[in-house]
Amino acid sequence: MSRRKAATKREILPDSKYHNLVVAKCINVVMWDGKKEVAENIVYGAMEKLKTVNKDKDELTTFLEAVDALKPSVEVKGRRVGGATYQVPVEVRKDRQQTLALRWLVKFARKRGERSMEDRLFAELRDALNGQGGAFKKKLDTHRMAEANKAFAHFRW
Repeated sequence: MSRRKAATKREILPDSKYHNLVVAKCINVVMWDGKKEVAENIVYGAMEKLKTVNKDKDELTTFLEAVDALKPSVEVKGRRVGGATYQVPVEVRKDRQQTLALRWLVKFARKRGERSMEDRLFAELRDALNGQGGAFKKKLDTHRMAEANKAFAHFRW
């Protein structure tokens, strides 16, 4: 029996401008050293620039479409059987899909070469909508890895 307390999910409040939980989570992923106002300015600035990408839809809808384009449906997890570790493909839970998508979005936005983080995040969101960019490639690689290891699916627990 575990000596740890059971993990509890923290309740995240919606963001102040769009009243959306996904935007609030994105702000939290972008945030460094507790500087939430700076992270809010970055995310809101990138979302304002999203208006230029799709003029017939509002920026929140476009942002949510970009995040949905990055959500993986399967991933691989290491499973030890005997002396070998197999990469077993498993389906991803909805909350983890969103977490991974936001994490990859910000990670690959930080690696980009644009001037400001606002520009980098906007460019990564635009690329996600077009099926390009580092975060989208990461999703495809994750799916490809799961497809390649489909033979080990019977080790699922």
